[in-house]
Amino acid sequence: MNRRSREVIKRALEEGRKNLLEPEAKTICLEYGIPTPEFALAPNIHGAVDHAEKFGYPIVLKIVSPDILHKTEAGGVLVGLKNSAEVEDGYRKILESAKSYKPTARLLGVLVQKMAPASTEVIVGGLKDPQFGQTLMFGLGGIFVEVLKDVTFRIAPIEEEEAREMIKEIKAYPILKGYRNQPAVDEEAIVKILLRASDLIMENLEINQMDLNPIMVYEKGASVVDARIILEDLPNQKTKT
Repeated sequence: MNRRSREVIKRALEEGRKNLLEPEAKTICLEYGIPTPEFALAPNIHGAVDHAEKFGYPIVLKIVSPDILHKTEAGGVLVGLKNSAEVEDGYRKILESAKSYKPTARLLGVLVQKMAPASTEVIVGGLKDPQFGQTLMFGLGGIFVEVLKDVTFRIAPIEEEEAREMIKEIKAYPILKGYRNQPAVDEEAIVKILLRASDLIMENLEINQMDLNPIMVYEKGASVVDARIILEDLPNQKTKT
């Protein structure tokens, strides 16, 4: 069991928060060996520029606030920033948009993230089913999740064979195998993410819902671009440390 992840979850619940901040969700991903682009929380403009210069351009900026769940709707996401001037300007714009969207929102800063190259998008999700408990989901990611609903499920924990079955079960599997001029993706990278996500939701039963979407999958490797984790209090059980 991952001690740092337990501490993140425990702190959030003690603060009365059920939605983890994106830096917290991605920290937990990294602790379980689930790859993400380089990221850091910047409480001010100078910190944002320093992180951007360290990570390399292009850069993505996202508002970080426990009171703003829909960052895009709040004007709190900017992508493809190419230099320090754009990062400085973007930081100001995001804060202004967030304040305009919800004046009472607590603003903790801006997430600075290395922009992942575009590629085939998939989703790995976790959901606590009332009957079966922790359940794992896999499918095409991005907008295709809502439009096509091409997903498959397994009761966690899963083994490697089940992870491979999940990948092959979706109707869009031929896309993952390579279609026309699009190369095949790294299925082994997806298998590893599925197995590690299974461990994550089984070892942290406070997780009611988890969405790793989109996950950019390349010919070699994969990277979780966005991560969302929703918690719940466990009945008659204190949060373990």
